[in-house]
Amino acid sequence: MNYSTLKKGVAASLVALVGVSSLASAQDAPATSSSAKVFGGRGQYRTWSLGVNAGVLAPVVLTGGSNDFTNWDVNLGYGISLRKQLGHAFGLEGNVFRGKLSGNNEKAPGGARAGVREFETDLAYSADLRGVVNVATVDFLRRENSVNFFVTAGYGVAAYRAALNGADPKNLPEVYGDNRDKKYIKEAYIPVGAGIKFKVSDRVSFNLAYTMNFVDGDNLNGVYSATGSKDKFSYSSAGLEFSLGSKAKPNLDWVNPLAMMYDELKDPSLRQEVEALKNRVSNVEKSVDDLKKDSDGDGVADMFDKEPNSAPGAVVDGSGRTIKFPEQTQGTSNNSGVTGFETIGFEFNSSVLKTESYPTLDKLSSVLRENGGKVTVAGHASSEGTAAYNMKLSKDRANSVKTYLVNSGVSASSVVTKGYGETKPIASNDTEEGRIQNRRVETSRN
Repeated sequence: MNYSTLKKGVAASLVALVGVSSLASAQDAPATSSSAKVFGGRGQYRTWSLGVNAGVLAPVVLTGGSNDFTNWDVNLGYGISLRKQLGHAFGLEGNVFRGKLSGNNEKAPGGARAGVREFETDLAYSADLRGVVNVATVDFLRRENSVNFFVTAGYGVAAYRAALNGADPKNLPEVYGDNRDKKYIKEAYIPVGAGIKFKVSDRVSFNLAYTMNFVDGDNLNGVYSATGSKDKFSYSSAGLEFSLGSKAKPNLDWVNPLAMMYDELKDPSLRQEVEALKNRVSNVEKSVDDLKKDSDGDGVADMFDKEPNSAPGAVVDGSGRTIKFPEQTQGTSNNSGVTGFETIGFEFNSSVLKTESYPTLDKLSSVLRENGGKVTVAGHASSEGTAAYNMKLSKDRANSVKTYLVNSGVSASSVVTKGYGETKPIASNDTEEGRIQNRRVETSRN
């Protein structure tokens, strides 16, 4: 068989394979049922596969080039492979195969060239590592393919020895290597190939492949060419590939990520999760709005406001308590007709002034002495005890404030005292915080 015949045979084979693949792909295969997710990682798939193959070895390649012999023979080759699929479209594959190569010079004048009639090379082994690219896993038309095309390329080392003119390469006396102690020559080679695989079942596929191997040497056939060109050989193979791993997992080779993504987006449970997430976000937004709510506009959120009904324009502390009431404009008055000062607080069951109240009372005294006018001092109490007792306690608290103002130089006639007992709370008496706010004296200028 010559090189022209090889070209015709390979071309016919490719046409036939394309036809078979078209027929096999014409019907959609049912999608594999699994819990695999698009971004779930390789752990949810079977990613290891073991293959066995056999086929034809020849000392020529489909791309042509010069040859040292006019005729070549086809010989049996066989091997095994182990592949790790790293993604939907890419994997790494280790290959080991062996066999023999042979050819002759029957078409040369006299049936020989430079005295060489024929050769036979014992290919002890060829071992390589290849990248494998699946080119048809992602299919926009089918949910799952039954046919897939792939291309490969890699790097390997071949061990061989060649014999000429009918000698047996296995019985040659020659040795090789720097120390002359090696039986086989070892050379690097680059494998480049393509193929097609047919899905037989979830675990088994039938593969057809053609690989061109470019050797980094000119001694594969025992003859060195005058041009110094490198030798090459091809391996056309057919084989079975077995997916390894748990039966519960799908084989990553045949998974269509586009179909998986579509199924995930249409999954009712996913839609329910999205709706639940939307509700949770709405609840969080509402909670944030509640945290920011400030009913009296004093700059302190309601949940932290100890005085939730501060007068408009009042100056408050970090807890929302009034520090200074809004001052009255000359000739006008606020809604109550008076201008107030900070509330004076008292301890439980006490009418004794706290020292922290002195600065406020001193300021009120100064205003009254400088500007004249009158001030109303209203005492209040929380709801502990009887109403009568609380009325008396509120009057005592008001009189304590009046006594302080009179002692500071304010005319007694300028201070009017009133007691309201527990009748005018500004906070709930159900909590201690509320009761503390209700134990107070409020001052306002007339």
